Amino acid sequence: MPLISGQQAFLEILKQEGVQYIFGNPGSTELSLMDALAAQVDIGFFLALHEGVAVSMADAYSVASGRPAVVNVHVSPGLGNCMGMLYNAAKSGAPIMLTAGQHDQSFLLSEPILWSDLAQVARPYVKWSHEIRRLEDLPRAVHRAVKVATAPPTGPVFLSLPMDVLKAEGEIELGSPTRVDPRLRPSREAVETAAEMLREAKNPLIIAGDAVARGNAQVELARVAELLGAPVYQQTVSGTCNFPSSHPLSLGPLPRVQKITRDTLLEADVLFSLGADLMTMSLPSEVEPVPAGLSIIHLHPDPWEIGKNYAARIGILGDPRETLRELEKALKERFPHEKQKEARLRAERVSQLKEKRASELRERAHQERDLIPIRPLALMEAVADSLPANAVVVDETISSGRGLTTFLRSEDPQSFYGMRGGGIGWGIPAALGVKVALPERPVVGLIGDGSAMYSFQGLWTAAHYGLAVVFLICNNRGYRILKERTHALDGFSAKSGSYIGMDLDQPQIDFISLSRALGVPAERCDKLGEVKHLLHHALALGGPFLIDVQVDETFKE
Repeated sequence: MPLISGQQAFLEILKQEGVQYIFGNPGSTELSLMDALAAQVDIGFFLALHEGVAVSMADAYSVASGRPAVVNVHVSPGLGNCMGMLYNAAKSGAPIMLTAGQHDQSFLLSEPILWSDLAQVARPYVKWSHEIRRLEDLPRAVHRAVKVATAPPTGPVFLSLPMDVLKAEGEIELGSPTRVDPRLRPSREAVETAAEMLREAKNPLIIAGDAVARGNAQVELARVAELLGAPVYQQTVSGTCNFPSSHPLSLGPLPRVQKITRDTLLEADVLFSLGADLMTMSLPSEVEPVPAGLSIIHLHPDPWEIGKNYAARIGILGDPRETLRELEKALKERFPHEKQKEARLRAERVSQLKEKRASELRERAHQERDLIPIRPLALMEAVADSLPANAVVVDETISSGRGLTTFLRSEDPQSFYGMRGGGIGWGIPAALGVKVALPERPVVGLIGDGSAMYSFQGLWTAAHYGLAVVFLICNNRGYRILKERTHALDGFSAKSGSYIGMDLDQPQIDFISLSRALGVPAERCDKLGEVKHLLHHALALGGPFLIDVQVDETFKE
């Protein structure tokens, strides 16, 4: 075998694993790796001006493309800077390998500047964390890392790369990749039990989670839902489009409000949770979102999620697509005529409820169309109606996006991406990552003004690499969601009208100047009619563009 250096071996193994891109921000401990990148053309590099931007780009890219991605950051401060977005990636199950350069091992005992135990720092938010100590171990460690990241349940992993390991040369065997087939089928007994429960249910209800979209199981879910005449809700925090919005049985996401969700579930006698978590909420409540005694069928590819918070009458470890195919067969084998009739009547009621809700929401939006400042609900309707059919929406609107999922035509698993973990600053770089994964589709990022300021550096990356993403900033000049929740406390702020640390004014943020300074053209929008015009203009440009929409800053309880 010829001599090969650690940095060359690392890149060769990444090629074997199908890695196309590294996202990162380098420092002195990564220089040998950056030098090796200059000698090859198979792996592209995206420079981000903050490590959190790099991680969120890789997060969204890997989820949208289904491919593993690599992020490279610089020792302790670089790893520390990206921890918030690494938390988001862990929640979204993004198959990314995060790496950080480490000092030469001969130097570590002296505790040099920027040093820390990197593997220990990363460990809380990754599936596996390790520091490579010898060149001979590098192939096994890298192959293992990618295997672990891509095996169900998918998620981030971390490798610390000491400088001496990357620079070392030796005759080493590079090994080869391993992939774990995720298409796990449940037992026939489990499927039959679930089918019997669903057949006998008077009011079955389905909650679809991200595992449906990630497993490309929308079509199979629609068939089962239609057989049962069951409404399909999406989980309270969805990172993807888990069920087509146009389907007559689609009733959108469950809210992260315990009482409202509980009222919805009280109507059901059997809950079929399909690749969903039960239940992710924002704040504590004295009310449980899931009523006691509700019969639950919980299917998930991650055993941790099954029965985690609410006991399942039957818990099924399996792939959603494969399991739904088996479940459809079992339902069809024994589905009495009278049960089929009941299912058709249920489907009609669900369809009517869907139309009623959508009509009422559109009526509210229509009443707000001519108001200035622009009302968020009317803005969401205008945006949804202006997008081409194949558009992809990346949503980090927080408070301004209410109603978006009702108006939006989200039909396929790659048509919508939302912030799964809740750590703000994800949206701008996530939109870039989605565009890298889906270059032929128009991508629009809907971002709150507060969220935008956590990762505004991402616009430079958009300009530098010519990533044609349209960023629409919902600018209400403050942290509206915090004001709403503080007001609900009915304390000093509610009585005085003073909300400390929640206003983004004096001075107001000049998003137009900031965007242009980073190389992205931008325009301000004060009237709803201008939104559609600017969106059409921006989508036709073939490059990044930012629209600063001045949104009403008032709020209600």
